Amino acid sequence: MLALLACTFGANHVAARVAFDHDTGVMLAVLCRSGVTLLILGSLVLYQRQPIALPQGAWRWQALLGLCIAIQSLCLYSAVARIPVALALLVGNTFPMVLALLTWALGGPAPTRRTAVLMGVILLGLLLALDVPARLQGSGGEAELPRSVWLLGIALAMCAACAFACALWLTEHKLSSVRGSVRSMLTMAVVFSSSLIAGFSGLIENGLALPSAATGWIALAVVGVLYSSGFSILFISMPRLDMPKNVSVMNVEPVATLILGWVILGQVLSPIQMVGALIVISAIVLLTYRQNH
Repeated sequence: MLALLACTFGANHVAARVAFDHDTGVMLAVLCRSGVTLLILGSLVLYQRQPIALPQGAWRWQALLGLCIAIQSLCLYSAVARIPVALALLVGNTFPMVLALLTWALGGPAPTRRTAVLMGVILLGLLLALDVPARLQGSGGEAELPRSVWLLGIALAMCAACAFACALWLTEHKLSSVRGSVRSMLTMAVVFSSSLIAGFSGLIENGLALPSAATGWIALAVVGVLYSSGFSILFISMPRLDMPKNVSVMNVEPVATLILGWVILGQVLSPIQMVGALIVISAIVLLTYRQNH
């Protein structure tokens, strides 16, 4: 189930890239996926007649959580629109490393020697996966991609990882007492509303641009369906999936994205990038597995 869900989320990002290639605005894609997910979660909360009241002082943390997810969504989709989808997901999935450092910085336990070694391995793998040596020599594997675009895409993906790590920290330390379905629904409400405000305010240039072809519209619809269905199924099935033990399986997502990106988008990584991606994914699996045991 988790492997299938990881593939669903990976396909969602590939569909997003297809939509962006047909002039779809990044903010419109975020609105689409968050809006559909909000409808599903809102219906679930109403069906179960769950109270929406939060503990005293929790509303500000809930709003901050929603903003973190909104930033993560915007940054990751912006990265997907600029660089190969697999690379964007690979950098975005370094959030366990960022979370470990954030927890330490905010008074939690310091990373163990094993964790520190795995973080170093992740960084080494990223250097290979992002083809940094070739880039520094001015001979990147993707000659058609300008260095400025490449750097911006990587920076956006890293920002997405940081925002998601902050969201996980808030969930665990400030909102753990809030029922999961209510917390998720309110988070999507903040994501949708903040994205709507940002889109109509013009903060993001062409953020709400409509697709220029039928393929873009279809891809946009697929984004909404895949993300909302994957998120909802994951939430509904979570109590039965033993997430602390099996969460590392979700790291199949970059692998699925790599394959789908090759089949659908024709995006191919060099052999050294493939080795780097394998190193990163393996180290992240070991890091998340250890953190949850």
